[in-house]
Amino acid sequence: MEAVIKKWQQKLRKAKEEMEKWEALQVRWVSRFSNASSIIQRLQVIQNHGSFGALRCVKGIEDAVLQKEMDQLKTLLLSMRNILEEFRGCVLTFEKLHRDGSQTLKMELSKKRAEERIGVKPCIADCLEGLSLLYDMHQSEYHLKTSIFSALSCLILKPSPGDLNALQYLVVDQPNIPNNEVQHIFDVIFAEEIK
Repeated sequence: MEAVIKKWQQKLRKAKEEMEKWEALQVRWVSRFSNASSIIQRLQVIQNHGSFGALRCVKGIEDAVLQKEMDQLKTLLLSMRNILEEFRGCVLTFEKLHRDGSQTLKMELSKKRAEERIGVKPCIADCLEGLSLLYDMHQSEYHLKTSIFSALSCLILKPSPGDLNALQYLVVDQPNIPNNEVQHIFDVIFAEEIK
């Protein structure tokens, strides 16, 4: 049983590492989204010839400013796409941890042993359920992020201030995975022996 517990300890350490990585990615995601939204909002103003006032006398200023903003937006969208890939990597890691945990459970323990408790400590089945919950939460969040990214990309071609504001609120309200809920999973389900 001790060998099985050590395997679970490794899985849970990896899950905690992925949670920390997810949180760091979330900060970058919100920042890039905010910057991209600002540029999209400015594009309408930049494309209005009256916005340049006296600067219109500088030859090519309108095109130069528009090109600079578009280049910056392209860079931000590429960065956001890369961050999405890193989020996807986290989701795949959670999926692998859960799948490997299920295999370990099937191969090394009977159902009765997996549900066996020693005092208040969690059973291995509880740990597997916790990994499943973490995987589901992160997978759902990842799908939401990809949908937001697609919606943002559509708004570049057909800007709508109302839609852009709604997306901004959605991004700022994230993560939809509350830290206290995840910590609860680690504290309660993955009790002291598995930390």
